[in-house]
Amino acid sequence: METNNKKQKHATAYWKENLKYLAILLPIWFIVSYGAGILFKDWLDQFQIGGFKLGFWFAQQGSIYVFIILIFVYVRLMNKLDKKYGFDK
Repeated sequence: METNNKKQKHATAYWKENLKYLAILLPIWFIVSYGAGILFKDWLDQFQIGGFKLGFWFAQQGSIYVFIILIFVYVRLMNKLDKKYGFDK
């Protein structure tokens, strides 16, 4: 019975750390996709990247690139977390 209790605490700690990662990555995704593409578009449009206004670029391309980068960051973090808690087998 003690082993089950230990496994449960182990799984709870794993889940809490996973939620911490999500609490960091999801706001980044929201700020880049909604903030840069919509809310801050007018301010960002005073800058250019590749001949396009930065607000337009984020709305069309930048938010997609950031989303893909966040996916890779999340995978890397979860792989490390799996190894830390022994779930990588």
